[in-house]
Amino acid sequence: MTAELLRPAAAGFLRVAHAVPDLTAPTPCAGYDVRGLLNHLLYWGPWLIAAGRREDPPAPAAGEAEAALVTGDWRAALEKQTETLVEVFGTPSAWTGTTALGAAPMPSAVVGAMVLGEFVLHGWDLAKASGQEFGCAPEAAAVVHESAVAMGERARSAGVYGPAVEVAADASPLERALGTAGRDPAWKA
Repeated sequence: MTAELLRPAAAGFLRVAHAVPDLTAPTPCAGYDVRGLLNHLLYWGPWLIAAGRREDPPAPAAGEAEAALVTGDWRAALEKQTETLVEVFGTPSAWTGTTALGAAPMPSAVVGAMVLGEFVLHGWDLAKASGQEFGCAPEAAAVVHESAVAMGERARSAGVYGPAVEVAADASPLERALGTAGRDPAWKA
């Protein structure tokens, strides 16, 4: 069950996020250094939570680029947000029916897969940026890969993914997910 993959993916993500030493390091996520990527996660997390609860999205005071969310005890804020996402999307019912991400109606399962993708893809981004190892269950990576394939061109045209990166035929599920989402599994800082 996909909802059951969230908790271990979130734990791996938080392990990496808590250990990032340099907020100015580049990441494999185009256009983001570590601080920018963490800001992105803290900015969009409440939107994902609202979608999972089938509530209206928050009314942000600023856009993502203007928000300065990686201040103070940002690690505690990220941990709380991650725990809430796991709580909201950790039940099978959160993956059924439809919801909206802002004004865009979509299947709840798509939003749940996006949450899993945030943990897996951005966890890997942060790990690579900070020289850490990143572990991910093959089943979680397979779901992220399937989601990335389904969203592929739409996500690329919206600038969410970069161009697909070709990976070896015998690539792991994580490497396939990364390549489909526009990341080079061999990326080095």
